Amino acid sequence: MPSAMPSAHPPLDAIFWNTLTGPHARHASAAGGARRYAAGFSPIIAFADNNRPDFDALAPFCATGEVFYCEGWQGACPDGWRIDAETTMFRMVWNRAAATADMAPDAVRLRAEHAEHVTAAVALAALCRPGPFGPRTIELGDYYGYFDDGRLIAMAGQRMRVPGYTEISGVCTHPDAQGRGLARRLMSKLIHQQMQLGEVPFLHVMRANQAAHDFYLRMGFEDYLESTVRVLTRTA
Repeated sequence: MPSAMPSAHPPLDAIFWNTLTGPHARHASAAGGARRYAAGFSPIIAFADNNRPDFDALAPFCATGEVFYCEGWQGACPDGWRIDAETTMFRMVWNRAAATADMAPDAVRLRAEHAEHVTAAVALAALCRPGPFGPRTIELGDYYGYFDDGRLIAMAGQRMRVPGYTEISGVCTHPDAQGRGLARRLMSKLIHQQMQLGEVPFLHVMRANQAAHDFYLRMGFEDYLESTVRVLTRTA
């Protein structure tokens, strides 16, 4: 079962909802006690109260066959929806001093107006499966990457945010480029950038991804809480 750890970052306790009704409200759809990222962004939904999820408010904004990620909800599945998978994830918070310099000054900023950047980012995410990712995800924050002979081989960026906190997300390294420290450099760049602005970096990692979890711990992140994650499909 998911277990809460000592609470020191209250805005992160409901980060999906707080983001979709706060800084990313302009990228959100639905009303009442439910929100989703608009189509094309990361396929994530959130509820104001996970004990009473407002699926009635959400349903008109979701097409049949759409697949979503939902965090923190553990109740029965309502009619018109299907739970495809259930697991848990860690929410991790940076717990070290800020880097004194940009560790990846040569990284390329991935820009949504460049179609080749969007195509490359979506392809790498499909290969590495860092979590929910859509063709407009790189519009949500600063994303950086490394290219090799025109092919995107590593990337990392920013997704959810609330005042004082910014998520590092979409961390991917192509299998052919493993072991070169590219992900660490890109993440260090983002950590440096965020802390220069007075923000606390945080991220998410699935419990089953032990290698990534261990890597983030070594970098300087610590577990904040563990929560349920469900993948569900709108069936009708």
